[in-house]
Amino acid sequence: MLSLSHARRRGSAARCKEGRSLSLNTDVAQNAALGSDENGAKTGVTSEALLARIISSLEDDKAEDIVQIDLRGKTAIGDYMVICSGRSTRQVAAISEKLVDNLKQDFGRLSKVEGKDAGDWVLIDTGDIIVHVFRPEVREFYQLEKMWMPGGNA
Repeated sequence: MLSLSHARRRGSAARCKEGRSLSLNTDVAQNAALGSDENGAKTGVTSEALLARIISSLEDDKAEDIVQIDLRGKTAIGDYMVICSGRSTRQVAAISEKLVDNLKQDFGRLSKVEGKDAGDWVLIDTGDIIVHVFRPEVREFYQLEKMWMPGGNA
């Protein structure tokens, strides 16, 4: 019988005691051993801790008009949504890049990023929290706060 580490080195399968072949996704097995989920994120990190780090990173990078919206119980896309603005396309891209780097360094969280090249509206999906970084004109046009905030708070 092959050991798990030997099967990882070989790349795909090991036989269990019953003689059945076990398929191994080496990334998932490695992450489980390191206390991480299938996305490489460290397990045990609450969405509140992640939210606090996101807000801190945005404030450090001088993001403006930071709004956090609690999505729990409203949708399955995430626990929170954060919306903020940067003064220019360059600042929007820089805020977004720095946030993704901070989450990767602090939590091992790999985020999906859309729109960074254009710099008008960058969407960062961290899994539990969706972050939108806008130029002010684009933010005003789409008005996401009005769509997601409870009635009359936006």
